[in-house]
Amino acid sequence: MAHSESGPGRAAEAAAFLGSRPPFDAVGADDLARIAAVTETETVPRGKTIFSQGAGPVEYLWMVRTGSVEVRHDGRVLDRLGPGELFGQASMISGLPTGFEARAAEDTVCLRIPADAVRPLLARPDVLRFVTSSIVSDESRLVSTIGSESPAPGAGTIVERAAGTLIRGPAMIRPGDETIREVAQRMTAAGASAILVRHGDGFGIVTDSDLRTRVIAAGLSPGAPVSAVMTEPAYTVGADRLAGEVLLDMLERNIHHVPVRSADGQVLGVVDDADLMLAQARQPFLLRRAIARAASPAELAVAAAGLDPMIVALRDARVAAEQVAAVRSVVLDALTRRLIELAVAAAGDPPVPFTWFVSGSLARREAVPSSDVDSAVAWQDTGVPDAEASEYVTGIARTVEDGLRACGLRPDAHGASAANPLFARSVAAWQATARRMAKDPTQQKALVFVSLLTDSRPVWDSGGAGLPAANALWDARGQLDQSDLRRLLAEFALSFRPPTGFLRDFVVEHSGERRGQLDLKHGGITPIVDLARWAGMGAGVASASTLERLRTAAAAGTLDGTEASTLAEAWEFIFALRLDHQVEQVRRGETPDDFINPKQLNPLARSYLREAFRAVASVQAGLSAELSLGVRWN
Repeated sequence: MAHSESGPGRAAEAAAFLGSRPPFDAVGADDLARIAAVTETETVPRGKTIFSQGAGPVEYLWMVRTGSVEVRHDGRVLDRLGPGELFGQASMISGLPTGFEARAAEDTVCLRIPADAVRPLLARPDVLRFVTSSIVSDESRLVSTIGSESPAPGAGTIVERAAGTLIRGPAMIRPGDETIREVAQRMTAAGASAILVRHGDGFGIVTDSDLRTRVIAAGLSPGAPVSAVMTEPAYTVGADRLAGEVLLDMLERNIHHVPVRSADGQVLGVVDDADLMLAQARQPFLLRRAIARAASPAELAVAAAGLDPMIVALRDARVAAEQVAAVRSVVLDALTRRLIELAVAAAGDPPVPFTWFVSGSLARREAVPSSDVDSAVAWQDTGVPDAEASEYVTGIARTVEDGLRACGLRPDAHGASAANPLFARSVAAWQATARRMAKDPTQQKALVFVSLLTDSRPVWDSGGAGLPAANALWDARGQLDQSDLRRLLAEFALSFRPPTGFLRDFVVEHSGERRGQLDLKHGGITPIVDLARWAGMGAGVASASTLERLRTAAAAGTLDGTEASTLAEAWEFIFALRLDHQVEQVRRGETPDDFINPKQLNPLARSYLREAFRAVASVQAGLSAELSLGVRWN
């Protein structure tokens, strides 16, 4: 039977052992003494389970002192941990149930450290790097082992599968007049976490969370009809929608269950977030929940510390780079909204309804760790003096910017920020700006404003009253003649040239701290983003991801299908290379950037990158010739 011991003598022994092992070998004496004082020594006999698979979340971090611990998944031994090795860290940090069983392989002594004693150390890059890498190592091993169990042909990773293939059973559908008690009993008997409720021609949904918050916590009678607590209409997806896309929908809408329909509209079943992802990939949902519950900017900063570890875990779980970026973007949306809510609560009711927009990579849902946060604000013209409205809104924006910085995020370095009066205007002022650009597309900052107008997405408005303001930037686009707009976008698309030539290798930085390095963003990502924006606008697509714009442009004929496919492949390769580079920087505790040394790439990657750059340059050359802009490409 396992038992634990503590006391001054044990604390000294624990400090000596912990201090000789990473990550505690880098911890100062005072912190080490504090941790050792609350550390317990746990003796576990051979064969005894320390924690079970699916238990938790655990509130301790364990380190093997003597003996060994088996890591088991579904009864199979995946690994054996020896003295100095950690376990329990993934569940402790993420707040998720454990993904495996920990069992003593022999008579074993472990050091058991309370989570509250360890968490403050995670603010240190060296400790965070070690703990993150140990989580990735354990979970990657688990994923690779599970993946070896002969998956169905073409199944791919979970996020690449169709939602319809993940349904575990038919949906439970009940009439709206059935009582809450009866529905709860049916859910319990079936082990279901959600049930659908018929309502007219459609249906609503009731989840186990609804039963807790809308019935028990609210004191509602169990005899009331279930329709009183349902969410209607239930958000649904088609059976062929990719699971990764459904996950993003869930994350953005803050829901955990989605009914799946067949091609003819019949409900096939309900999938939840547990169906769609492995344990380590559930971190975005937990992070989003922590953000929603944060009561102050300081609490938000603590929650935001999980952003980079989340990115590392998702990428190492083999989630596609564009999906990782989309998840990060959705979580950043939630973080921005919460900062605005807190700022408005502190400042008082706004004098005018206003809407907050994100733009740039965040608007396209392509944010990576190095991305800054572009933003803008539009408010309704209600008779309130612009000076008064501007003073309130820019004050909110400055508070939000301070909160973003505290969370480790940077407002746009070039001033494309809602705290800048140039990007905080009334609806009428935005539309007047668009009209001036239409008359003189060459005026200063025209391209910056065009980029903002075409890459913007509303993420918050004041109580739903700001709908006209929410459409302000999009309405302003209508002030521009489409031919003028497309010409401006074409100029933008030719602003950056990929750093390669046909007579030599890569064009790299020749001096300074970036000597010998490539800028993946401005040399590869930006030209493709700008080309996609130009072609997508011609196809009638406004705010969308780069890949979606390319697909739509090819279908509409505003971009040659082969060129669109070439650009999409180039973007995916360069974007993945960029994200992987930044993931490794995060793992090492470095500030993420877009510069790589091409000599450090393997020959195949160098070849792919060179061809990707040349493909982009070729499309740019064609556009230049078509528009006769006089840009030389020799």
